Amino acid sequence: MGIHEFKLPDIGEGVVEGEIVEWHVSVGDTVSEDDSIVDIMTDKATVSIPSPVSGTVSSLSGAVGDMIAVGSTLVGFDTDAAVEGQEVEEEGDYADEADVEDEPVEEVPPVVSEPEIVATEPVPEPVKRVPEAAPPKSKSVPSENERVLASPAVRRRAREAGLDLKMVNGSGPAGRIRHADLDAFMAAGGTVTGAPPSAYSTKRTEVKEVKVVGLRRKIAEQMTLSKSRIPHFSYFEEVDVTELDELRQVLNSSKDENQPKLTYLPFIMLALSKIMPDHPECNGHYDDDNGIVRRFSGVNLGIATQTERGLYVPVVKHVEAMDIWQAATEMQRVSGAARGGTASLDDLTGSTFTITSLGREGGLGATPIINHPEVAILGVHKAREMPVVRDGEIVVRRIMNLSSAFDHRVVDGADGASLIQHLRKLLEYPALIFM
Repeated sequence: MGIHEFKLPDIGEGVVEGEIVEWHVSVGDTVSEDDSIVDIMTDKATVSIPSPVSGTVSSLSGAVGDMIAVGSTLVGFDTDAAVEGQEVEEEGDYADEADVEDEPVEEVPPVVSEPEIVATEPVPEPVKRVPEAAPPKSKSVPSENERVLASPAVRRRAREAGLDLKMVNGSGPAGRIRHADLDAFMAAGGTVTGAPPSAYSTKRTEVKEVKVVGLRRKIAEQMTLSKSRIPHFSYFEEVDVTELDELRQVLNSSKDENQPKLTYLPFIMLALSKIMPDHPECNGHYDDDNGIVRRFSGVNLGIATQTERGLYVPVVKHVEAMDIWQAATEMQRVSGAARGGTASLDDLTGSTFTITSLGREGGLGATPIINHPEVAILGVHKAREMPVVRDGEIVVRRIMNLSSAFDHRVVDGADGASLIQHLRKLLEYPALIFM
């Protein structure tokens, strides 16, 4: 027994270091073997590291955002203290009256610290009724030392809503609280304990510092790399998707139960895969370190996906070999895997062109940042009904805006515009997508 030093294990092939994303324990906490103690992010994935022993945390190496090398000491455990603490806990919860009386006087306070209502009962009663005072399902009397498992996004949302996470039952692994658990808690009448809103005339002077760590740091590094090394030029266009929307609705009304509901994106994906052979300069990577442009015949489309952990770009590979239903199914699979945290490394790599959909938020235009080392990106905006002039008459049509950006080092302005105009033609006359 004594002090046990736990070193960061090898958590992936070729991984030499990881970033501390979130500590689940603090110095002085008592943990059991296999309890989650820290989340570590590598270039390949974010993993939760379990405790190798039962003990009391005596030291932590590094703060959130720090890098730690594989083989370096991560956590120190006092395993002797764990045994003593475990004995007290077990006797306080499960021992009979005789066992309690055998304990030294100094060991009694943890048992007496239970709610004072037990003091009115006969002496034998408190020991028997302690487990009933705090049923695990209701969480009506949460322990002060109870650890709550939740992602930073969930914690932030609960904090902003004034919710005590100790009152919420988690449905995730090891009782981890998810966004759906917060939704269910509030829908069931969960009490919001936040303070009433301040008057608009009150000055807000609070400044909150948020350390950029984990996936957010990776996104920041990638965006900086893309924007600093790629000279972007943007191109915008309107597309009449009235006929495309009618086709989409017809296909959705006649689809099988096992087929996904079609959005605009699968049609755009198939249209891009059809026209890319005519615009090979737009479907490639630019290795600017070696001065090489790689033009791909296969169309692997990255689908920018917002998750509670940040922005991921899962990849639908070889769209040129898919039909509309296959494209929609695979897009849903990789996007769902990214949101659920189950996406593999293969799901997140290998894109040759990226689509970012801004449809839900609307907007007339944007300047999307190219996903380095790709050379082009397409932004899709919300389709809306607008008055337009057709054959000298004003009619209502369904219009969608497209925003695009290209690497001007290897894609000329005319070539980028040609790609978007070709795409526009297929979306306005959707039969061409399937010919």
